[in-house]
Amino acid sequence: MKRTKVAAVVHKSAAVGMWTDIGDVDFRRRFRMQPHFFNKVMHDICNYDAYFVQKCDVTGVLGLLPEQKLTAVIRMLAYGAFANQVDESAQMGKSTTLEALVRFCDAVETLYIRDYLRRPTPRNLQRLLQKAEARGFLGMIGSIDCMHSQWNNCPTALQGSQNDLNVLDQSPVFNDVLRGQGPNITYQVNNTVYQMRYYLADGIYPRWTTFVKSIPNPRSQKQKLFATYQEGYMKDVERCFGILQARWLIIQSAARMFDEEILRIIMMTCIILHNMIVEDEYDYDALEVYEPDPMNTALTRIYERPMGPSGEPFEPEPLVRDGRFMTRMIDRYTEMQSSYIHDRRQVDLMKHLWAVKGNEDE
Repeated sequence: MKRTKVAAVVHKSAAVGMWTDIGDVDFRRRFRMQPHFFNKVMHDICNYDAYFVQKCDVTGVLGLLPEQKLTAVIRMLAYGAFANQVDESAQMGKSTTLEALVRFCDAVETLYIRDYLRRPTPRNLQRLLQKAEARGFLGMIGSIDCMHSQWNNCPTALQGSQNDLNVLDQSPVFNDVLRGQGPNITYQVNNTVYQMRYYLADGIYPRWTTFVKSIPNPRSQKQKLFATYQEGYMKDVERCFGILQARWLIIQSAARMFDEEILRIIMMTCIILHNMIVEDEYDYDALEVYEPDPMNTALTRIYERPMGPSGEPFEPEPLVRDGRFMTRMIDRYTEMQSSYIHDRRQVDLMKHLWAVKGNEDE
């Protein structure tokens, strides 16, 4: 019995030694995070789920350390490794590793989703709009696209074969627009005032008010300049997903034998951890560096949601009541699908870009 206990302790010490005996730089490279951040997450998860706390079995032998379980989980997420590929280094069985992965992802989503997958605050939104305005796209808050991979792990694209259009039909991204919820954005382009924010999109998406698409076959110099900037800005946003995939290789791997819910929480965990790591390593004291704005003016304004009599934010009417869609929601949906506004804003942005950036390229 003593030999068994000693052997177990030796195995556990060897497993822990693989992360305690390395420097901060090597730790960051292997675990995709700083040591202090790893310890914080481990402490929070141990407090949330006693499964990760080291315990003794009925014979008095110490069980697995929390460092072992988290090491196995991080290696699966970061390197896309199978459960039986980490059993030798972490001294854990396949079934234990898979259980630790699922429990870890559930704990991360429960503990951190409120802070690290929240909606943008007005300050965040103003920062996004300021950067977009410096690039020539007033009122733009992001790029929309479906991430295609072997895993098909876009949370709204887990059922069957999907493409950008039917993922868009299932996406809740425009629910706030239909409800009339969220801050109002007002900006002026080419002497025309617009009040609906939009996303950059590629050619397969419809000509909606909420999208600004490129020009497939640009002919004039204005069209070519617009297509270059629109496609270039979309590529910058797509690189953010590339960073996410490079940090967590499990996203690039073929789907494991998990059900849909587990695939969803794995994806959410990767996104949450990515946001947490960015916040931990980002230098908030450094000055923001924006491209020079030749117009030297902020053309985009954000207005907060109106407040109700109780002092709480005004709650808009529901989308559905008594099994029927509300009339105002239908009106907003019709306005959102207006191809006229899409085409008009595209022309106005094209003229604005030519006025701001055209001389720089000549």
